[in-house]
Amino acid sequence: MFNSLSDRLTSTFKNLRTRGRLSEADIDATVREIRRALLDADVAVPVVREFTAAVRERALSSEVSGALNPAQQVVKIVNEELVDILGGATRPLTLAKTPPTVIMLAGLQGAGKTTLAGKLAHALKGQGHTPLLVAADLQRPNAVTQLSVVAERAGVPVFAPHPGNTSEADDPAADAPLIGDPVGVARDGVAYARERQHDVVIVDTAGRLGIDQVLMQQAADIRAAVNPDEVLFVIDAMIGQDAVNTAKAFADGVDFTGVVLSKLDGDARGGAALSVAKVTGRPIMFASTGEKLTDFEVFHPDRMASRILDMGDVLTLIEQAEKTFDAEQAEKMAGKLASGQDFTLADFLVQMQQLKNMGSMKKMLGMLPGMAQMRDQLEQFDEREVGRIEAIIHSMTPAERDNPKIINGSRRARIAKGAGTTTTAINQLLERFDNAQKMMRQMAKGGGMGPGGMPAMPGGPGMGMGKKSRGKTQPPKKGKKGKSGNPAKRAQQEKDAMQRALGGGPAAKPAAPAGSAFGVGPKQGDEAPDLNSIELPPGLEKFLGR
Repeated sequence: MFNSLSDRLTSTFKNLRTRGRLSEADIDATVREIRRALLDADVAVPVVREFTAAVRERALSSEVSGALNPAQQVVKIVNEELVDILGGATRPLTLAKTPPTVIMLAGLQGAGKTTLAGKLAHALKGQGHTPLLVAADLQRPNAVTQLSVVAERAGVPVFAPHPGNTSEADDPAADAPLIGDPVGVARDGVAYARERQHDVVIVDTAGRLGIDQVLMQQAADIRAAVNPDEVLFVIDAMIGQDAVNTAKAFADGVDFTGVVLSKLDGDARGGAALSVAKVTGRPIMFASTGEKLTDFEVFHPDRMASRILDMGDVLTLIEQAEKTFDAEQAEKMAGKLASGQDFTLADFLVQMQQLKNMGSMKKMLGMLPGMAQMRDQLEQFDEREVGRIEAIIHSMTPAERDNPKIINGSRRARIAKGAGTTTTAINQLLERFDNAQKMMRQMAKGGGMGPGGMPAMPGGPGMGMGKKSRGKTQPPKKGKKGKSGNPAKRAQQEKDAMQRALGGGPAAKPAAPAGSAFGVGPKQGDEAPDLNSIELPPGLEKFLGR
């Protein structure tokens, strides 16, 4: 979502780094480019003015003029101001001292409240809580059914005593009475959760197409009835400038305590995300980044600012890896390598499956610093490649997985046919696996550590990064030279060989003249062999001057 803004800011700072000292004109030009980038990203105008004024004031102060690297100091200032407009610090959920904790969701229709209710319940369940979903949206057709389906996918119970509207014909906009009482359903849902000892209640309320005073009052009545610990305003991150007006209206009508950004994986300009926290004074607490239940994360302002400035988000990547990778499996693999056992295709398959469980490979790679420069390559990456690798390995026999060297031409053809691919793909996989296996062997032998216990550099000794790097670090031993095709050179080679043979080895080479830079003259008493007494093969006399 922030690709365009990230590219603009990165380009601005790249031009800034080419200057040793920054003049006031340089800073004004930089602030002007930042202002244009934020306005193009659809950030609210008041937020842009406040942001650029703060950046300019700090950039013109001694904070930058006295810095060793002024350009990096300006980047640091922009990063800190971005963190500030995004909310400053991470704000966790406020849990009730006496369960259940009541969380109420509010927002416009189509913002993704119902799906978000399932994602939030799934996340809380993973943390050891026992959430309950309450279907208090009785206006939108089939909203109760949708919440029931989402709850089933998340593995949590749902309280839905009324079916709500089941078709557009039942829309209450046509002055038809609501089916059931949303306020009563919310109140009964909290009581039901207390009886069944659920420690978290998530109330899904009705959305609205605009600032509807009737439905806004309904949301206020639900809040008064259930007295929630958290009121989360769910906002579509793709709606642009109107997000600010909508957020203000909800803050006045319902008085929410936190913001949740949905559809953060979209391709819109994303100015709402940079505006709503600063305008309303309420923190952004969560972000929905996809359609799956697992595409849900805590919003960290500092990490989001790092992503926008193309500095990566390594902490989130590490957290996802810790959740996905099995510690017991990793310990088992380490013990296997330490005992001298080889890395097999079965082990390779396990690692690929764990990477797949982490989620989108594009999203993970995008969290690495500097990946904005490789965005085109990331877009061309096929997420199905991991599935193809799994199909190829599953088409192999256990013996072939343990010892890929036995995979000959006929076996490759059979594997390719079983996996629905070509033998070229099989060859590419085996080549990549061979490199990975060599690296694992070096790590098991301690070859991954350089001199003094320091990690070896990529391509350096001990890394086994392929033929090219091995050739650079450890040249192959020179073998014996073959006979030259040039008759003169060949005769000289034979002459040198016979001279070495008569002299008892390489040590008997003719020494350099005395006083030369390459040796000393012959010792007194040493006699050189008589070459004229040596019998040579016919035809070689002319090359020796005989």
